[in-house]
Amino acid sequence: MADGYMSDEEEITTIASPPVVDKYKSAATVANAALAHVASLCQPGASVVAICQAGDEFIANETTKVFSKKKFLRGVAFPTCISVNNTACNFSPLAGDDVIIAEGDVVKIDLGAHFDGYASQVGHTIVATANPQEPIVGKKADVICAAHFAGECALRLCRPGNKASDVTKAIKDVSEVFQCNPIAGFHSFQVGRYEVEGEKSIPNAVDEDDKKTEDFTFEENEVYVIDILMSTGEGTVKPGETKTTVYRKTDQMYQLKLNASRYVIGEVNKRFNKFPFTLRALDPKKGRLGIVECLKNNLVEDYPVVYEREGEIVAQFKFTVLLLPNSIQKLNAYNLPYVQSQYNITDPALTSILSMSLKRTSNAKKKKKNKKKQAAAESMDTTA
Repeated sequence: MADGYMSDEEEITTIASPPVVDKYKSAATVANAALAHVASLCQPGASVVAICQAGDEFIANETTKVFSKKKFLRGVAFPTCISVNNTACNFSPLAGDDVIIAEGDVVKIDLGAHFDGYASQVGHTIVATANPQEPIVGKKADVICAAHFAGECALRLCRPGNKASDVTKAIKDVSEVFQCNPIAGFHSFQVGRYEVEGEKSIPNAVDEDDKKTEDFTFEENEVYVIDILMSTGEGTVKPGETKTTVYRKTDQMYQLKLNASRYVIGEVNKRFNKFPFTLRALDPKKGRLGIVECLKNNLVEDYPVVYEREGEIVAQFKFTVLLLPNSIQKLNAYNLPYVQSQYNITDPALTSILSMSLKRTSNAKKKKKNKKKQAAAESMDTTA
């Protein structure tokens, strides 16, 4: 086609296709702007429900302004979640379960946007304070630094030829520097079109009981969402009494009996496809009623709100990464909170990882360079 975008039958869905890269980067632009908007709202006294609504509305509005002539699906790829202090993730409450942010709360923001199924997810940790010029110290600073630097190590190790186990080890090594623990049971995933949890996954922590996760080698033209969750506690989380509001459609088929259940699946198919969604985006009565039958028959899976022990702090950094032939591109970034940890990274192995360039030489260029060296060597042999 003249505009460079292929038909569905011809379309290449990997980042070997420039139009696909363009959609990922456009989604990241929206997600980053949404993160900045949401972060500005996370002030002491603010309503979490109102912030989550504002984040989702921002994404919905901004995604209409790009590729406006294209008729593909666009919008929220992960509903805005605001998880505070020992709440690890997935808190996107309905009106009756609101939480008010307090001074000094450690706030984790998690959201995502997409165009045509190509999504950028981003997560970030800030500290809600009326005095941002004052540095955050103590275990809050330690856990934020641990999650940030673990993410930066993971980013640099996600390069073709490296192993996923290299990433998990680096996360653990960084956590030990800051006297924290990576949260077990969570993974970073390879992603694709309308796919938020691909076959390849990177454990956030070594789990001896996890027999399903296999080590693998990174390859060119893959996309990953790196999701680092770090805790000041033992690194174990469990669901509380908070109602689940975030779900994702599965591939399971079932003939639903209730009209409300059919409404839920119809709305999800039309608006979200296989991306996670929040009940807040549906009709309040039909959504709450219909989701029960959908969940019971495995048409959707839930994203429960999970907690560390009371008094502990969880920090998160999450970003989308493209493994391009010539570079590793991190699509998401936002200003770090003003923190001062009592610990510093001095381990030569970790400092070496953190100094790695995100630029790389593609296989084609390596082969070309090797051929030149070989030709030069042969020329020296003939002239000697």
